[in-house]
Amino acid sequence: MKDARTDVAAVGLKGHAERFNVGVRSHHNWLELARFCVVGGSGYVINVGLFTLFYRSLPYPIAFVLAFVVAATSNFIWNRVWTFKIEHGEPHVQYARFLAVSLLALAIDLAALAFLVEVVGLHKPVAAAIAIVVATPISFLGNKLWSFAA
Repeated sequence: MKDARTDVAAVGLKGHAERFNVGVRSHHNWLELARFCVVGGSGYVINVGLFTLFYRSLPYPIAFVLAFVVAATSNFIWNRVWTFKIEHGEPHVQYARFLAVSLLALAIDLAALAFLVEVVGLHKPVAAAIAIVVATPISFLGNKLWSFAA
């Protein structure tokens, strides 16, 4: 006998997949991705700038976490208001989801960075730029389909 919750979950996932498949070719989705990258770029500048200010007076892991939280908060606000133009949902729930997706993207960034530096032997700034590119689509999809989903 099937569990009704399993059917509901399957329908929900199928709806997300169908929305993504139809939307891949949508001009609107490409504009959202471009806006997402602009917001991400501003968050990168905020993160690096604050880290540079904080690490001189705080232990660098604490400085990194503080800079990450401020940048992620800025990114959340701009993605909610400008990238995805969200006017529904509970912001605190969306923020928690956004942070979860951001932490996943950070883990992917760090894994890609370590691989590119330690295994491939790339120069660290080049490896960091590639790692960011690797994680961006996953971050975009996670936020579009989960953090800011209707």
